[in-house]
Parts: sequence; C-alpha cells; structure tokens
Amino acid sequence: MKRSTIDLWVGIFVALGIAAVVFLSLKVANLTPQSASQTYVVYADFDNVGGLKVKAPVKEAGVLVGRVSDIRLDPKTYRARVALNIDKTYQLSDDVSASILTSGLLGEQYIGLQQGGSETNLAPGGTITITSSALVLEQLIGKFMTGFAGKDASK
Repeated sequence: MKRSTIDLWVGIFVALGIAAVVFLSLKVANLTPQSASQTYVVYADFDNVGGLKVKAPVKEAGVLVGRVSDIRLDPKTYRARVALNIDKTYQLSDDVSASILTSGLLGEQYIGLQQGGSETNLAPGGTITITSSALVLEQLIGKFMTGFAGKDASK
C-alpha cells in the first residue's frame, strides 16, 4: 500500500479513538444531553445536602429514575431546595420520601426515593415533604470526639 493510504487509515483510527474517549468522558461526568420533554420536575427540601451535585442520580429501589437539575437555598426557610427531573415513565406517590445517600463509603452522593402507600400521585411541580438530609462525615466524627471528651470531663 502507498504511504498516503496508510496515513489516511491511521488518521481515521486516531479520530475514532479521540471521539470514543470524549464520549466516555461525558458519560462518566453525566454530561450527556438528555431530552427535557420526557421528564417532569418535583422538588424536595433538605436541611443539609452535603456534597450533592447537579446531575446527581435519583434512584428508586436502585433503579435510575431521574437526575438532580438544580440546588438552591430557599431564602424563606433557609433550607436547600433541590429540583429533581423524574422520567415520565415513573410516577411518584404523594407520600414518597427522599433521602440523600452515598454510593459506598466515600462514593458519589445521590437521592434515594422510597414510595409510600398513597394511591394518589405527586403532581409535576409538587414538593416531596418527607426528606432525610445527608450524613456529613465531619459532623459524625465531631460528635464522636465530643462524646469522648464529655465522658472524660465527668470522671
């Protein structure tokens, strides 16, 4: 084969490799484009969101049902207001509960949903009222250490 033909095939192979790396990087960072028309928004208020980030997964029974689309501080209640984009194929009951959980010991944080027993569904734009905030490792260690300090002082 001619040198120019080999150079062409090497160039095509390198371009495909770069495209594959970019695609996988976007998948890992949860930055792949998603259609907004197939989701509806519900809100949840938390006392502490810890390290929860926008685009974090929303899971129910371990199944991905949506993503976090926005995190803001509510100026009236001073609580974190989290907007969740839920896939339209999944309907949430109006007594669903939301918890901020961690994948593994030091993994990413996500929102776990637990369905309630109500027959009525949560309307788009509705608010999840039963929430459980994130456990912050530093706060747990602080409580653990001050617990030992209080026992030592009483002796």
